[in-house]
Amino acid sequence: MASLNIRSAYLGAKDQMEPLKEEVDGIIDIHNQLILSSAPAMEAFWALNIWQDPIVLAIDSINDGARKLKALQRNWCLYSYQLHRRAKLIQEKLPHVSAKPLIFPCSPPSSQLGSWTLLDQNQILASAQCSSPYLNGEVLFKEDKKGPPSRAYLKLYEALTRMRQFPQPGEFCIDAGGSPGGWAWAIQKLGARVLSVDRSSLDPKIQALPNVEYRKGDAFALQPSDFDQVDWLFSDVICYPEKLFDWVSSWVDSRKCKNFICTIKFQGTPDYGYAKKFLEIERSQVAHLYHNKHELTWMHTVK
Repeated sequence: MASLNIRSAYLGAKDQMEPLKEEVDGIIDIHNQLILSSAPAMEAFWALNIWQDPIVLAIDSINDGARKLKALQRNWCLYSYQLHRRAKLIQEKLPHVSAKPLIFPCSPPSSQLGSWTLLDQNQILASAQCSSPYLNGEVLFKEDKKGPPSRAYLKLYEALTRMRQFPQPGEFCIDAGGSPGGWAWAIQKLGARVLSVDRSSLDPKIQALPNVEYRKGDAFALQPSDFDQVDWLFSDVICYPEKLFDWVSSWVDSRKCKNFICTIKFQGTPDYGYAKKFLEIERSQVAHLYHNKHELTWMHTVK
């Protein structure tokens, strides 16, 4: 049976399944957002959650399904694509896992979280080891509906939480392509100073905030030689990955900046493989964050 050959599974964002399909080897089947593979688990940029070494459990009842999952470990998250009522009844018999939005700044959950789904009436696919500690890779934060001018700050929240590092009070940050100011808003809330550079102006209420300076112009014109030291370089600039890579490489080589978070955006006919060049920079991460759209995020720290 095909299900017995499943060696990994990949949960993708609903609107970003095509690039994930291009990454994954040995695809057996696709169930909505879940790709089943006969190949061992691999790093996949576009996966929200990677199920490592999943196993198939034969069950003869709802109680039996819950019992067999609890025998493997305590915490489980359901991904439901069919047999929703039966799956929900099994999940309700498992220990509760909180889905409350996170309050930023925070640390990622420390408890191990497994994922499971119903392949059919009497078969569960379960993975005790998953790449994400969040329910189906969905990193939800308590949102501020009044302060920021857009929801873009949520991907910055997510990247910083993933890095387990945050700008500290008094640190100096550059926010490239910062208009209308969602990232600058989040950075200054942490007490850091931020220089936001963009051809378009910041929202007036953001520009008026303490520790926020706005400079009109091309963010890529900023060079390491212009500064003594930068604690964080942030970029949400719309540009081709090649241009972003060349620019940040000059900053990494200069050793004048300690930490980086940059959005890698794709336009036209995208070359997703170019994202791998960012991983060639030591101590780098590249991921499709839950709050990303058709883009990846590069995270790097010099330590």
